Amino acid sequence: MNRTLTSVLALAVSTAASSVLAGEPPRAAAPTPTWEDPVVLRPVVVVGSRAEARAVGGSATYLDEAALETFAYSDVNRVLRQAPGVVLQEEDGFGLRPNIGIRGSGTDRSARVALMEDGVLIAPAPYAAPAAYYFPRLARMTGVEVTKGPGAIKYGPLTTGGSVNLTSTPIGGGAGEGLAGRASLVGGDFGGVRAHGAIGGWIEAGPDWQVGGQIELLHEQSDGFKRLDNGGSTGFDIDDAVFRLGLRTAPGAGMAQALSLKYQTLTERSDETYLGLTLADFAADPYRRYAGSQVDVMNVDHDTLQLTHSLDVSPSVNLTTTAYRHDTTRAWYKLNDVRNGAGTGWVGIATVLADPAAHPVSLGILRGDPGVVSGAQGLRVRNNNRAYVSEGIQSVVTTRFDTGGLSHALELSARYHQDSEDRFQRDDVYRMDDGAMTLTTRGVDGAQTNRVGEAEAWAFFVRDTLRAGRLTVTPGLRYESIDLRRIDYPTSPPGRDAPTRVVETGFDVWIPGVGATYQLTDSILLVAGAHRGFANPGPGSDADPETSWNYEAGLRYDGAVSLEAIAYLNDYDNLLGSCTASTGGGCVIGDQFSGGAVEVRGLEVTASWDAGEAFGRGFGVPVSLVYTLSDGEFQTSFSSDYDPWGVVAAGDELPYLPRHQLTLNAGLDFDRWSLDASVNRVSETRASAGSGPIAAGDRIDARTLVDLAATVELTDRAALFASVQNVTDEVYTAALSPAGARPGAPRLAMAGVRLRF
Repeated sequence: MNRTLTSVLALAVSTAASSVLAGEPPRAAAPTPTWEDPVVLRPVVVVGSRAEARAVGGSATYLDEAALETFAYSDVNRVLRQAPGVVLQEEDGFGLRPNIGIRGSGTDRSARVALMEDGVLIAPAPYAAPAAYYFPRLARMTGVEVTKGPGAIKYGPLTTGGSVNLTSTPIGGGAGEGLAGRASLVGGDFGGVRAHGAIGGWIEAGPDWQVGGQIELLHEQSDGFKRLDNGGSTGFDIDDAVFRLGLRTAPGAGMAQALSLKYQTLTERSDETYLGLTLADFAADPYRRYAGSQVDVMNVDHDTLQLTHSLDVSPSVNLTTTAYRHDTTRAWYKLNDVRNGAGTGWVGIATVLADPAAHPVSLGILRGDPGVVSGAQGLRVRNNNRAYVSEGIQSVVTTRFDTGGLSHALELSARYHQDSEDRFQRDDVYRMDDGAMTLTTRGVDGAQTNRVGEAEAWAFFVRDTLRAGRLTVTPGLRYESIDLRRIDYPTSPPGRDAPTRVVETGFDVWIPGVGATYQLTDSILLVAGAHRGFANPGPGSDADPETSWNYEAGLRYDGAVSLEAIAYLNDYDNLLGSCTASTGGGCVIGDQFSGGAVEVRGLEVTASWDAGEAFGRGFGVPVSLVYTLSDGEFQTSFSSDYDPWGVVAAGDELPYLPRHQLTLNAGLDFDRWSLDASVNRVSETRASAGSGPIAAGDRIDARTLVDLAATVELTDRAALFASVQNVTDEVYTAALSPAGARPGAPRLAMAGVRLRF
């Protein structure tokens, strides 16, 4: 942990501890903001609260700060189990690079989901290269929103499945209250440490203005749960810092407005690899890592600068404008291929592990078997060096008014955005000598890949929420104008003076949607909606865009039991697949493939009930259920080089789309302590398109995972916390890509302290 982080966290913890020990009464919580308050970002979030999620004309899930604190997960995969319709493909067991899909959109690198932080697109290059090689750390978030159905068209450009918006920590406290903040320190198995602290507040700056500021620091580390054959770390080390400044009008000071500046910076080193295990080796030792991955490492640097101005033009009209820039560099140095048995060529690691009997010599080199000496050219390690820039400005106007018997909540937004991905990669060659790798040839930077992908986009959105008695109708329309360009530069010798190829493409698309709700009774709300789905292909691709029509209908019941049941159909005209190393390769990285017509249908059910309240007990017994039924099939037959599809026959099932997902939660909630349990069941699924019984080499295991958490409040501002993830220590294959079998995380126990002041 660096000195700055250590010092600030120490200050935050000591300040909080001093307040706790002094026995000062807790400060009053800040009032809940409304649209009329000068609150930055309120108009640009997707949902904003659980109540709004229940009222929206479409599917939406909002997990607030209390829900996130229950298990204090740092892995977003575990949190998103609480949102129906979300499909997750685990990879590293820590959620460093989650693979999130919604309603069959595909999971690879979350590239078919609109990812946001505080209402701003956060993927490194959302249009040119949306693969989420950077993902915000969940430990510093205070809310998670998942929006599907017609609400998905609000942001784009990925509107088929939906969006995930993460809400970060706002400046704490209120004017005149002094500093406010939080601090936590958690430690656990496999050298796990998480230290988090935030301190800030608002002060009066004259009769009409308030000035605020906040510093937030997060450090996470682990030695990793996998065991490298020749020793070494398989964990990660992350430092994340956020600095905020704010200026806002005081309550009652006339036209309310606020200005907010946010700067966030993150560095990550993770000893992660794409190299998995053969099925036989997985059965013998699922947490083993082959010696061939000993030099694999990912280094990430990410910076965000965001300036937001919010103005209440009148009590019913708000204008919020946000300018943003994200800079992300990542170099994933990882094993790419190995010498074939003849010693004259290279074979990809996914090919070796998919059929180890056909590649015994290559497998021996990968594993670093005793006595194996590969020669000077045994393993090829690729430095996947990429730099991303994403920047833009977006404005949102929200207004409320009435016309006759109709009430309106109108939203209009415009966004100009540009982003780019710069690939400047090389291959290094290593020798394997009895389990130890030695560099024999350092490649030339840019000699493997030397290209730039760029995107420029204008987006406009309008939506009106019309209410007439028990009926609410929400029509919306999005327009996107997207220009893409791919510039290829020479690789031999590499240079940037003159491109070898420039390909330009453009798309202009209208994306309509409409949602409706009808209050059938005081307890029953009927919900229905339809919208257009769209995802643009990447720069240089000759594939058609991904398009679909998506429908949903269901009901919500609010009584002693809260219940929601929504059936959906995503009807694709053309499903798009992108060749990446993370899907297993076997094709030209960056190429895109058209899957033609596809139907994904399903049912999403959520329910919650407090048995303690229902039976008049003096304590809470909250019980909840989240269930998703999914069925996705190709409607046409075709053959492709895209590894997850391959040769497809009409009726084949989509890969990585489990039919059943179920999460059951139960707890005991007393005045000063609570105990919670979560059981997650996921049915087996296939790693590539197909039908009928799933072959062992293509099967992702069904699994049942149990998590427990307990909290004891020592005072109003101090609490002890402990959790155990995967209590039964279940062993399961989380995925068979990028290359070979990959395990889910084993049992992991954590404990620590939380302080507020």
